[in-house]
Amino acid sequence: MDSLGREGRAPRVVVLENVYGTLKSHGGRDFAAIGNALARSGYRFGAVVIDAVHFVPQSRPRLFIIGVREDVSVPGMLVSKRAGDAWHPLGVDEAFWKMSEMARRKWMWWRLPEPPKRESVFSELIEEKPTGIGWHTAVETERLLRMMSPLNREKLERARRTGRRVIGTVYKRTRQNEKGRKVQRAEARFDDVSGCLRTPVGGSSRQVILVVEGKRVRSRLMSTREGARLMGLPDSYLLPENYNEGYHLVGDGVVVPVVRFLSENLLEPLVAVRKTGKRVAA
Repeated sequence: MDSLGREGRAPRVVVLENVYGTLKSHGGRDFAAIGNALARSGYRFGAVVIDAVHFVPQSRPRLFIIGVREDVSVPGMLVSKRAGDAWHPLGVDEAFWKMSEMARRKWMWWRLPEPPKRESVFSELIEEKPTGIGWHTAVETERLLRMMSPLNREKLERARRTGRRVIGTVYKRTRQNEKGRKVQRAEARFDDVSGCLRTPVGGSSRQVILVVEGKRVRSRLMSTREGARLMGLPDSYLLPENYNEGYHLVGDGVVVPVVRFLSENLLEPLVAVRKTGKRVAA
């Protein structure tokens, strides 16, 4: 960015994306460093947190830092005077006050509209005969269920008692047991929303699907196509044939409808403004 600026080609708008934890990383110093860098490079900037669950059935909050060059006139409809909406949780406000005074002077509270009503649920995206992945054996499924804590076993029992087909997800996580020892636990959710997709680094990173039909419980890894659907990609999108490559691709990406929403409501209006503040003719 600095090199392009010295050449007179600094981007009009810059967008950085990362996990929500960026706001608190190293006590907020990492986020402050990003803000200082943008401010020194001639940008006004702000941040929003968008959870993909508003658009697709996946819990995936992500931080978007949007910088706009100082010589670009920002339409008043794109900014607010303060935080206070769904896109600026407490973590953003706390991170703002940990920045330098110079960076805070360049800060903008970006305004976005309310998200559209989500139309899809997790169970609708699941395949009975997935490509590239098979169902676990009964022994493998039972081994997974034995890793559940009493709380998660109760979630499973409630799903069984409904008497209907219920689809949930499981992540393996390292937790401390009642004796303070670290053990691997299988944590389930049955709210028709997937947990956040992750890149496959070790077995615990791969999300497992549970299909509960009364006393019968089946399990398997999530397919790459199902992962792609959770990222808002159409079924026409070509995926790598190798499972790990495909899962890595979708787990490391950004959710398409989220970026489309951000683009339509903030990025494109910013790009369509000339230095003088006049809109570019269509």
